[in-house]
Amino acid sequence: MDESAKLQRSLTLMSVVLFGFSFMALGTVFSTYGVAAEMSHGMVAGSYVIALCVMLFTAYSYGQMAKEFPYSGSAYTFAQKSINPYIGFLVGWSILLDYLFIPMVNYLLFGIFFSAAFPAIPSYVWILFMLILVTGVNVLGIKLANAANIILTVLIICFIVIFCVLSIQSIMHGTGTGLLFTSKPFYNPNEHFSFLIAGASLLCFSFLGFDSVTTFSEEIVNPTKNIPRAVFIITLVGGLIFIVVSYICQNVWPDYQAFKDPDSASAEIIKLVGGNFLTGAFLVIYGVGVFGSAMASQASAARVLFAMGRDGQLPKRLFGHLNKKFQTPVNNILIISLFSLLALVLSLSLVASFINFGAFLAFTFVNISVIAHYFFRRKKRSFKGTVLYFLLPLAGAVLDIWLLLNLDIHSKILGSIWLGAGIVYLVFLTKGFKRRPPEIKVTV
Repeated sequence: MDESAKLQRSLTLMSVVLFGFSFMALGTVFSTYGVAAEMSHGMVAGSYVIALCVMLFTAYSYGQMAKEFPYSGSAYTFAQKSINPYIGFLVGWSILLDYLFIPMVNYLLFGIFFSAAFPAIPSYVWILFMLILVTGVNVLGIKLANAANIILTVLIICFIVIFCVLSIQSIMHGTGTGLLFTSKPFYNPNEHFSFLIAGASLLCFSFLGFDSVTTFSEEIVNPTKNIPRAVFIITLVGGLIFIVVSYICQNVWPDYQAFKDPDSASAEIIKLVGGNFLTGAFLVIYGVGVFGSAMASQASAARVLFAMGRDGQLPKRLFGHLNKKFQTPVNNILIISLFSLLALVLSLSLVASFINFGAFLAFTFVNISVIAHYFFRRKKRSFKGTVLYFLLPLAGAVLDIWLLLNLDIHSKILGSIWLGAGIVYLVFLTKGFKRRPPEIKVTV
């Protein structure tokens, strides 16, 4: 490894967990609740339980691969080292869809939400303000980004706690079902089970970001132990928060068909239990959450580009360079920021269509990487090894493929176009597959 392009280890387990929560955006439980309630016919909590189970399989595989390859690059590195560098490149290319477009989604949401609240200020002003702020924090270094992230995540968690407390008080005073304990948010026998599955297929997207922490493998202390822990903690704790909040929302407002607008259903629930004060606080917290997610996703994307650039799969002088003063991949951060300016002209629905294709394709290959590395290369084929390194990741891969195939047609078309462009570039890079793609040399 080129020692001149080496990231500094300054992050703790808690720091990386908070980064993962920011990328995942815990507040997404509010923004997706109304639509999920319609799709699941009021069984959002049950759909989240199914989604959590699905994501835990892939989280397990990320943890196993991070133990073996504690390097920046995430799914790209895992597939490159476990399967082959050609597949590794295409996985890295695919996951860039996730990492490059999530910051853009956050900027768009911030512009839409705050321009609605303050109509005198155009949305592009809000978008540019957030983009410049996020870029500045990430350029100045991971320590500053970490400090900001701790504050942001704590604020969001505090809001969730206050919302839950006020909601429970409202329920105890007869609001909604008037019941603190009921099974209907998990499963309503009067509804078909297929509605639970439909809700889960949507809500799996709420977990996107749990994998982002593996891109910080070169900046966390004791990565072989702490990265797998962080991935598991983020997935499990995030899922439990989603389940609890959605369960409470359903009890506060049991009639999912009574929302004025499913997209803003959570705002109606928040106003019901907390009035204008809590609604105002939600506006602030929403902005905080968008900033945290944009910051974490931009930082993660920069590190994937750094790993691919350092390996020579992207121009090394541009992408594989660290700023000497800040020890951050400044070139990559600025490139992502310039790319994110497309938020000024693209629609939210179009940008969102790109994200899930890349994520689930990468998730699939991380599961396959576990099988390739442990079961076939390391020959861990005892009964325990077969369960841990074949059956569990196989289940994860099958579930991820199922989710990939169930994406909307726009996601599949746009994702396939992006993947095709990556294949064309790979043909150019390898002179028609006549030579192996450049790759970083590590001991396996």
